[in-house]
Amino acid sequence: MSSDKPLPATAVPAGITDPVTQARAELKAALAAIEVKANVPKRVAEATERRVVVLRRVAKRNPVGVAAVVVASAAAVGGAVWGFVRLYTR
Repeated sequence: MSSDKPLPATAVPAGITDPVTQARAELKAALAAIEVKANVPKRVAEATERRVVVLRRVAKRNPVGVAAVVVASAAAVGGAVWGFVRLYTR
């Protein structure tokens, strides 16, 4: 079962017969999986990058719609801030 794709860092290669080598490979894969899950800033950056790509694609197809969403979002945030400040100052 030869494949051109390299194994991910979180996978243990098949066919290891030495128990010490197997244990090391499993530990390495487990630590890599923990790093992938625990690295929240990297995951947020990757998710943000994916969203930016999608939004740019949508903006090329429908710039007026995206502009309307941006204006509506800004108005909603402004209204929320205004309401919070008004409640706070009373």
